[in-house]
Amino acid sequence: MLTPCYVVEEEKLIKNLEILKRVIDRTGCHILLAQKCFSMFSVYPLIGHYLNGTTASGLYEARLAHEYMDGENHIYAAAYREEEMDEIVTICDHIVFNSFSQWTKYKKLAQEHKIECGIRINPQCSTQEGHAIYDPCAPFSRMGVTKENFRKDLLEGISGLHFHTLCEQDSIDLVTTLQAVEEQFGHLLPQMKWLNLGGGHHITKEGYDIEKLITNINRMQNKYDLEIYLEPGEAVALNAGYLLTEVLDIIENGMSIAIVDTSAACHMPDVLEMPYRPSIEGAFYANEKKYTYRLGGPTCLAGDIIGDYSFEDALKVGSRLKLCDMAIYSMVKNNTFNGMKLPSIVLKKGDMMETIKVFGYEDFKMRLS
Repeated sequence: MLTPCYVVEEEKLIKNLEILKRVIDRTGCHILLAQKCFSMFSVYPLIGHYLNGTTASGLYEARLAHEYMDGENHIYAAAYREEEMDEIVTICDHIVFNSFSQWTKYKKLAQEHKIECGIRINPQCSTQEGHAIYDPCAPFSRMGVTKENFRKDLLEGISGLHFHTLCEQDSIDLVTTLQAVEEQFGHLLPQMKWLNLGGGHHITKEGYDIEKLITNINRMQNKYDLEIYLEPGEAVALNAGYLLTEVLDIIENGMSIAIVDTSAACHMPDVLEMPYRPSIEGAFYANEKKYTYRLGGPTCLAGDIIGDYSFEDALKVGSRLKLCDMAIYSMVKNNTFNGMKLPSIVLKKGDMMETIKVFGYEDFKMRLS
């Protein structure tokens, strides 16, 4: 099998989907795949057996869902392009608007196509630390309408409210957010058909308090007679895939440096963006074991560093490494900086490896002119 490649393990994907389906079955809520995190459409039919549909951040994601997955097709964007709206209203059944100006601009068109429309709210309730780049409730956020700017007089035709405030968080943070939502917008909920709790719910992570989630979904549904939506991305494919890479060279400069055929900058941008240090199967923190290496990519970016790791056995040219939890925010964010080859996409079914897609020069060239 050629490297680099993303390997998605069907068995682990199904395990996550079964957990999410149990939440659906015990609450009657609707759970949607957030495609911004995981858009491997070859497994959309499988995902569709468990979830209620998808949510998109723009026309292209919405179109992908329309083509490859049955079920509900939701969309939210900070602003919509006028020339794209005619297609959006023909393929989506729910549109969430980020402002009342966007709502009034497209209200007539949406209503003509019998679209269920919502407004994104900003409860100004930050529950995460250290990741301001992912905090929609940070000061001066462009995401959602605050209580002070909410236009109750323009609600005719709006059937739901939407918020998204979490990032890789447990249900206790959802409880905190729901308290803020009820305090600021609770008087509006009885007139709504649905409430979308957004994404960032780490439902399939070990230790996540699912019972608290279920309790609060049921509480909100019963108290306000609402349909509840959730839009997890990571929870769908969490720990369901890895990035396989091969050592190309080993050099010395104050420490041992292994050059691998994958790139943090190109193939796992979150490693540099967040930043974070991905886990590697069979690897440990630097200096815990006999052999320590800094892993770097082959690009010209000096900071294209994956991290420092130690191993029980020495690495050599040709050694292969599995970078864990690489199904999410990888394929959807990768790029061809320096003309880097995009990793192939592989689906593991039991003991079988099915190569879904191999990328080459034309994939690099077609994005340029």
